[in-house]
Amino acid sequence: MMQSPGIAQLPIQKIQDADILEMMDELVIEEPLEIRLQYGPAGDRREQSVSITMRTPGDDIPLAMGFLFTEGIIPDADAVEMISTYTSNSILISLQKNISLDLTKLQRHFYTTSSCGVCGKSSLEALRSVCPSSASASEWQISKDIIHHLPARLFQQQAIFSSTGGLHAAALFDKKGDFLYSKEDIGRHNALDKLIGSALQDSNLPLDNHLLLLSGRACFELIQKAAMAGIQLVAAVGAPSSLAVQLAQEYNMTLIGFVRDQRFNIYAGQQRIRI
Repeated sequence: MMQSPGIAQLPIQKIQDADILEMMDELVIEEPLEIRLQYGPAGDRREQSVSITMRTPGDDIPLAMGFLFTEGIIPDADAVEMISTYTSNSILISLQKNISLDLTKLQRHFYTTSSCGVCGKSSLEALRSVCPSSASASEWQISKDIIHHLPARLFQQQAIFSSTGGLHAAALFDKKGDFLYSKEDIGRHNALDKLIGSALQDSNLPLDNHLLLLSGRACFELIQKAAMAGIQLVAAVGAPSSLAVQLAQEYNMTLIGFVRDQRFNIYAGQQRIRI
């Protein structure tokens, strides 16, 4: 059986009752990825490292594209001239020569970590510098019964999680609840960047007629990335944070948490859920 590129096999000792079992275990791979940018007019091209993220190898180009888009660095896929790799853990994104670059937007990235300690007001003000204006209220609705079935449909697609139990996933569905595609990564923000980056490359943005399912909790950064992609309905298997709810309300998004066991909580945008 061919092993997934995101899985490593390591020898372990498993303690079971009074027995010690020598066996192989499958673990999710975690490696750094450096994202570098090349930019500037002809004759004055510059290159700079803009991010180092710990990720699960695979879908590195969508990850880099999604990151640059959700951070407000590139407006669309046409802004990219060429993509190349230095090593398996370093990727270079060359922008078109006519693209003006404001790297100060990357400072917002430091606001979005849950441990940074800045207040919610500062985080939201930093977000507004890159996020598009609030989405208009949408008329489409989805049945609560469709929401109930989303986690099972995602789990069927989580090949690496099934083997390791150590990955986050972001999945995209249409308004009928039909599964479209998903991405997995050891970092929940990376999984969503991979998903949005894939949609960006396929010219499918904005995703305003789709719904997003997160395999874990819904934090501020994930709602920000969803808003950048135009997503109007986010469902999470876990809990949202207070700032995630505040952001969803500000951007007219529907936010649902604790989607499991035939139940869920609506934290924002109840008008899109048909009970």
